[in-house]
Amino acid sequence: MPRDPYEVLGVGRDAPEQQIKKAFRQLARELHPDVNAHDPDAEEKFKEAAEAYEILSDPERRATYDRYGHEGLRSGGYAPNFDGFGSISDLFNAFFGGGSSGGTGPAQGGDIGVGVEIDLVQAAHGATVQVAYDAVSRCERCHGNGAEPGTPIETCERCGGAGQLQAMTRTPFGQMVRTMVCDVCHGDGRVPKQPCGECHGRGRLAVKQEIEVDIPVGISDGQRIRLSGRGHEGEAGAPAGDLYVVVGVQEDERFVREGDNLITAVDVAAPLAALGATLEVPTLEGTASIELPSGTQPGEVLTLRGAGMPGLRRGRHGDLRVVVNVVVPRRLSAEQRELMDRLNDSLTDENLRSQESMFAKLRRALGSQAA
Repeated sequence: MPRDPYEVLGVGRDAPEQQIKKAFRQLARELHPDVNAHDPDAEEKFKEAAEAYEILSDPERRATYDRYGHEGLRSGGYAPNFDGFGSISDLFNAFFGGGSSGGTGPAQGGDIGVGVEIDLVQAAHGATVQVAYDAVSRCERCHGNGAEPGTPIETCERCGGAGQLQAMTRTPFGQMVRTMVCDVCHGDGRVPKQPCGECHGRGRLAVKQEIEVDIPVGISDGQRIRLSGRGHEGEAGAPAGDLYVVVGVQEDERFVREGDNLITAVDVAAPLAALGATLEVPTLEGTASIELPSGTQPGEVLTLRGAGMPGLRRGRHGDLRVVVNVVVPRRLSAEQRELMDRLNDSLTDENLRSQESMFAKLRRALGSQAA
């Protein structure tokens, strides 16, 4: 009994068309023949995914399946016909631009995505990182033609040199003829008489690649770098795909990043906040001095202009914002308590008067709690 197509693609029964398409394309790429040679079940898995997609991507088929299941599809004349196209490579190419409706040209290589992690200081100054990944590349033994060196390449007997095959499928509206890439010559129209012993006639192999990637100054977490032509190599001289490097910027316990600005907090004893002082605060370059005005209140923000992150596409730096966390002393000694009592007795309304309204005070207090 065939599996539920919703289960095969991993989508809900109310999934929109775009989600179904995205789920299928992701699943199909995972089953690419060039990176799944080790999995003997890859072809059957792809056929199952392709059949599920054919059902759910067609509104009428989907409605029939939702109402009557697979039995309803069979009685209605819907019968997927993949057996005429022997290999997973054909099926993959049919769904990813390799000739599903008449194109016989070689398929462009697929894109690759890899992730790297850097710290905030590297993001601020730029960095060069090593990136390793698996990519489909030209076979060096046969130089990409798929033939054992010294042996001839002949016209494909399966497609007669056309590079395409046709299959007929029954539908409620009659017979539909579908044109797909030949599974023997993969659209080239020619096949090696003796396949290359290294790549088994495909002309390409999955190999480990390692390159250096320059991380630009000011990059943010989740941004990606596109390296043109560094993805999977195309077939028969077709262009290679691209490599996308997704950059993850690790959190720095000293700072919170907001765009190009950095935010840090510094603890200040209440007496020092009242008197004022020169503070040392952390920066990306080490430390810097900042003046704490006398009478600084809890949650007030001091700003160091230009001490934040550099802009990714402009030379201007963001700012470093220093949030003052006024700390009330605890566990006072007898002498300290006596001094605090004397200070408290000496305070007048003039010392305690604030320019802020009650609402401003509440907003500041609630804002510092949320932070």
